[in-house]
Amino acid sequence: MSGERKNDRHDELDPMDAYDRYGRYDAGGTPEGQDGYDGYDGHGASREYDELADDDGGYGLHTEDGAEGDPAPRGSTSRKVVMLAAGGVFAALLAVGGYGAYNVLTAVTDNGPSAGGGGQSADTAAKAPQEPPTAEQAESAAKEFLAAWSRGDVTAAAGLTDHPETARAALSTFHEQVGARSLALTGTGRAPADAPSEPALGFHVKAEFEGTPDAWEYDGVLSFVRSQDGRPVVRWKPSVIHPRLTQVTSITVKTLPDPVSKPTDRKGRPLDTFPSLRAVLPQIAPPDGATAVTGRAVVLSGGGGEPEQLFVLTPPSAPQVRLTLDADLQQAAEEAVKQQSANGNPASLVAIQPSTGHILAIANAPQGGFNRAVAGGQAPGSTMKVITSAALLEAGVSPDTVVPCKDTTNSPRAWHNDERGDFPSYTLTDDFTHSCNTGFIDKGLEKLQPGTLGKVARDQFGLGLEWHIGIPSRDGTIPAPGNKDEAAAQYIGQGQIQVNSLLMASVAATVQNGTFRQPVLREDAKRVSAPGKLPADVARDLRAMMNKTATQGTARTPMAGLSGQIGAKTGTVEAGGQANNSWFIAYRGDLAVAAEVEGGGHGFSAAGVAAAQVLKAGGKG
Repeated sequence: MSGERKNDRHDELDPMDAYDRYGRYDAGGTPEGQDGYDGYDGHGASREYDELADDDGGYGLHTEDGAEGDPAPRGSTSRKVVMLAAGGVFAALLAVGGYGAYNVLTAVTDNGPSAGGGGQSADTAAKAPQEPPTAEQAESAAKEFLAAWSRGDVTAAAGLTDHPETARAALSTFHEQVGARSLALTGTGRAPADAPSEPALGFHVKAEFEGTPDAWEYDGVLSFVRSQDGRPVVRWKPSVIHPRLTQVTSITVKTLPDPVSKPTDRKGRPLDTFPSLRAVLPQIAPPDGATAVTGRAVVLSGGGGEPEQLFVLTPPSAPQVRLTLDADLQQAAEEAVKQQSANGNPASLVAIQPSTGHILAIANAPQGGFNRAVAGGQAPGSTMKVITSAALLEAGVSPDTVVPCKDTTNSPRAWHNDERGDFPSYTLTDDFTHSCNTGFIDKGLEKLQPGTLGKVARDQFGLGLEWHIGIPSRDGTIPAPGNKDEAAAQYIGQGQIQVNSLLMASVAATVQNGTFRQPVLREDAKRVSAPGKLPADVARDLRAMMNKTATQGTARTPMAGLSGQIGAKTGTVEAGGQANNSWFIAYRGDLAVAAEVEGGGHGFSAAGVAAAQVLKAGGKG
C-alpha cells in the first residue's frame, strides 16, 4: 500500500504526571527546562513514538461472520473508525486545556504525506523549529498572564503557560495556602535573563492580607517560549510563583513559635546574645496576667534547610520582663569563665548584689549547656569554712582563740592540710586565713553538736530553704552527719554537702551585708526568708577574717590590686585522684561573686582569677 503507514504502537505518556502541584519535577518526569530530554519536546510534551511501518498490514477489521477479513482500502469504513477515535482523543485533550493535542492527534489519524502530493506531514510540521516569541509578543503574553493571575483566574493564567495543568495546580495551591486578600502583579520590563532564544520579562508582586497593614512585595521573572500551536506562552517552572521556590520547596502560612517572654537586663538591654543565657531566657515566664501574641508568617520550607520567613503577617510578641542581670557584668562573667575553662574544664560563676539579693550575672562552661551555676551540686571545699566559722563563733570561739593547726588529725579518719607542718599557735583567724583543715575539724568536733552546721547554714544563710529565683534552681543540701568522720568532712566543705555557685555567692553576700536576702532574677519572684539572722558581731568577725584572707592569706594573689571593702575565701576540693576542684567566693563593696572550676586546682588559681576579674569589672560596687 504505497504511501500508507499503520500506527503500530503509541506509548501513552502524560507529561503532567511528572510534576506535583507546585510544578516541581518528580522522578520519572521531565526535568524542568531540559530541552531535548529523551521523549520530550522541551516543554514537557511527549514525542517518543514508534516508527509507523510502511507495510500492507492496515487496521484489522472483522467480517459479518466474525472472521478476520482483508485490510480495508483507504477512504473506507476503517478511515471513519480512525477519525472517530481521533475525535475522542481530541475532545479529551481539550478538556484538559488542549495541551499536546496536535501531536497526539496527528499520530492517531495517520496523517502521512498525501498520495502523490509529496507534502510534509502535520506531525513533522509541528516538530519543526519555531521562531522564538518577539519582545512585543512576550510583553503582550506577560500582560495577559499577570492580569489573569492578579484577578485570581488561575485557569486562564495556567492556559497561558506551556504546562497548563501543572501551572493551574501550582497557582491554585499558592492561592489556597497563602490566602492573600488581594494580589497585584505588574510588569517591570526586560529582565537580565532575557535572551533572543527565550525572551524574559520582570514583574513585581504585591500581596495584601487581612489584618496586616504592610504588604508582601517581591520581584520575579517570566521567560517565554512558543506553544505547539505557535502561541507565545510562559515557560512554567516553580520560580514563576516566587524566585526562591524550587522543585523541593513549598510556600505556606505557618504559625510562629510563641516566645514565652522578652527578657532584658535591669537597664532594658537585650540579653539574647550571651551564650550562658541561652538555656536560661526561655525559662523566664511572663508576668502574671500577661500573655504572648501568636505570630504568623509566609514561610518557605523544604529542601532540607531551615524554614525561612518570607513575610511576617503577625509578629509574635511577648511582654517584656526586666531581669536583675547586668549586661556589662554578664559580659565580664562570660569572658572570665571562658578563659578559665579553655582546657575543657566545666566551670560556673554567679555575681550577686548583697544589698538587694539581685543576681547580676550567671555564667557557665560549656556555654549554652547545662546551667551548673544554679542547678549543679558539688562540694564547696574550704569556702564552707565561712559557715563553720559562724557556727564556732556562736558557740563561744572568738577570732583570737588559739586553735592549733596540726599537721594531721583523726576523726578517726586521718586528715591533713595542703600546707604541711604543725602550727600550734594559730588562732581561729589564722586557721581561716591559711585554710587549715585540722584546726577546723578538731574545734568543730569539740564545740559543735551533730547537725549544728546544717542548722546555721539554713537559719542564717538560707541554704536548704526552697528558693524561687525566677528559673528552676537547686537548693543546698547539708545532711545531718551520721558519724564523726562525716561531721569532720562537712566542717571543711567535703563529704555529702552539695551546693553551687549561686548558693555560695549568696553566702559571701550574706557576710558582706550581714543579712540573708534570697537571690532573685526578677523583682516579682516570691522570696523565702531565713528563720534566723546572722548575729551582727558574728557578721563583723567574718568580714574581718575574709578581709585578712584577701589581703594576707590564700586569696591575696587574685585579689591583689582590689581596693575598698573586700573579702574572700578559697576552696580546694579533693576529687578522688583527679585534679582538685577550684572554688572561690569574694566580695567587693556591694558585689559578691562565687566561682568554681572543675579540675581547676587550688582555689586561688582558676576560680580565684575568674572571680577577681568580675570584681574588677564591677568597680567598687
